[in-house]
Amino acid sequence: MTQTKIILPLLAATVVLAGCMPAPAPATYQQPVPAPAPVQSVPTVANGITGLQEREPDLCGAKTYSSALNQPGSVIPTLGVTQEYRVVEYRGIEPQEYDPNRIVFRLDAGGNITNVDCG
Repeated sequence: MTQTKIILPLLAATVVLAGCMPAPAPATYQQPVPAPAPVQSVPTVANGITGLQEREPDLCGAKTYSSALNQPGSVIPTLGVTQEYRVVEYRGIEPQEYDPNRIVFRLDAGGNITNVDCG
């Protein structure tokens, strides 16, 4: 009888509290949200900041030496280059400082000039 006195009120309390709970929300299907359109960012030119150099096409005059393309790298000293230049061998290590007035000759695996640009 003692068990009935304890279990019956607990059972009644559980039923009363269960009646107070809200009904579960029905499952609804939501359409997937489309991805936002990509933002086109336009790089801005920093005006008035010292130490920055704007990269301009052919500032070093690399176009002058375009006749050396597909020739062996050994012709570079005979081209009469009067300004600073760098030769970057195939898979060679290239320092990362940028000098817009320096000519860069890039060589392929066979040692031929594949590109002439500034840097």
